[in-house]
Amino acid sequence: MTSRAANSLGCLACVGLLGFAFYAQFVLHLEPCPLCIFQRVGIFAIAIAFALAAALDPVSWGRKLYAAAIALAALATMGIAARHMYIQSLPPDQVPACGASLDWMLKVSPLPEVIVKVLTGSGECAKISWRLFGLSMPGWVLIAALCLAVWGLWANLRRRPPVLRF
Repeated sequence: MTSRAANSLGCLACVGLLGFAFYAQFVLHLEPCPLCIFQRVGIFAIAIAFALAAALDPVSWGRKLYAAAIALAALATMGIAARHMYIQSLPPDQVPACGASLDWMLKVSPLPEVIVKVLTGSGECAKISWRLFGLSMPGWVLIAALCLAVWGLWANLRRRPPVLRF
């Protein structure tokens, strides 16, 4: 498999994950909390890195750059998902109070302050309204981001077979 094909598949996987997130929101009526939205942004960033790597099909240091971008975006997404899982695991008496909506916070506060507030978590982030095989959505996002990181590293750091020219 070529690097271009592998990166294209990685991008398609991200599109599928985002598609399911929007399906869950608009069809299953599962309203995303601020941490869910941040996880979507992380998956979108991974998709962009995969798409650029597929479109440009770089060589040498360019492949390393895309591998690093994919890995960093995946690590950030995994960190957000892990934080979300931690908040969901808290006993009810330790869950932070519900906060303002993300839209409102973005309107009235500077972005760094909003990021800190969202990563601190709030009550709506502790609610588990969907599970598959015992894992909530952030657990599946964490697994997906890990798989995408491994795939991105493999796609961009493996040795390419020599090109035979006749």
